[in-house]
Amino acid sequence: MGIGTRITEKLGIKHPIVQGGMQHVGISALASAVSNAGGLGILTALTQPDPRALREEIARCRAMTDKPFGVNITVFPTINAPDYKGYAQVVIDSGVKIVETAGTPAVREIWDMLKPHGVTILHKCTSVRHALSAERGGCDIVSIDGFECAGHPGEDDIPGLILIPAAADKLQIPLLASGGFGDGRGLAAALALGAEGINMGTRFLATREAPIHDKVKARILENDERGTNLIFRKFRNTARVGKSDVSDEVVAISARPDSTFEDIRHLVSGARGKDVLDSGDLSRGLFWAGMVQGLIHDVPTCEQLVSRIVAEAEAIISQRLAGMRARAVHDPIASDRSP
Repeated sequence: MGIGTRITEKLGIKHPIVQGGMQHVGISALASAVSNAGGLGILTALTQPDPRALREEIARCRAMTDKPFGVNITVFPTINAPDYKGYAQVVIDSGVKIVETAGTPAVREIWDMLKPHGVTILHKCTSVRHALSAERGGCDIVSIDGFECAGHPGEDDIPGLILIPAAADKLQIPLLASGGFGDGRGLAAALALGAEGINMGTRFLATREAPIHDKVKARILENDERGTNLIFRKFRNTARVGKSDVSDEVVAISARPDSTFEDIRHLVSGARGKDVLDSGDLSRGLFWAGMVQGLIHDVPTCEQLVSRIVAEAEAIISQRLAGMRARAVHDPIASDRSP
């Protein structure tokens, strides 16, 4: 049994479930576990300090799985940019055939490097207009991020229930649904909305293989659907992070009419965020998490999680929805109401 879509065909995976690239988290231990479970694991290039380190991490991942996996390359707007082309060249040289991209339009230079080598490009977007632009630019798969997602949801504030079908109506290439997905109900819903798979980040944080401290995983379980904060709103760079004393402080400082980014810089640095993930001390910085925390109640292995999600989705599609249809057909009143 399984759920086959254009996503599974293009990526060569068993199940239409992708682990999104996550800074400080997307390393071989997690990516290989997701791929071995039948999904697509993704290494995060910028988690590695330089292209050489990425080459070594790809080799480690390849030693841990014989299944497909990808590499995330996110291009940030920054003055002192990382060696993006160096990371892309390592992907080419290492024979990796799937790359997840995100970030500024400059990422298309990376696409231009990768495409001649047969690399499948999976690009993350937060709006229909950006998804269409990615399709015109030669992207193979679009991952559409709804407002519920962790990380940067864009500035339109459109939730997945609207954004996913709006994108599916206009795109010709396959679509991954991202933001708010963590169980089989979400996968079944995403398929019904026109997506052909789901991209999960926060849910994979709460797995045994995720390389983060158990105290962070525990906070994800403790937080409910209200357990996030939106930061950087006034700077037009909105980001969703897990609710904590530190993110509450960032929101409070930012709400001051005269506040600037410099007033919160010491609280939001990436180094401090990594410290949180490593130490489990939530007072040291921010951790990224989405609204799906409200649906996370355990810390399974990736194999257990992926298998459970697929089984739940299959049951919903083949039993629950089919049962509703059967009841409608045999209910005279329901039949009379049918168009």
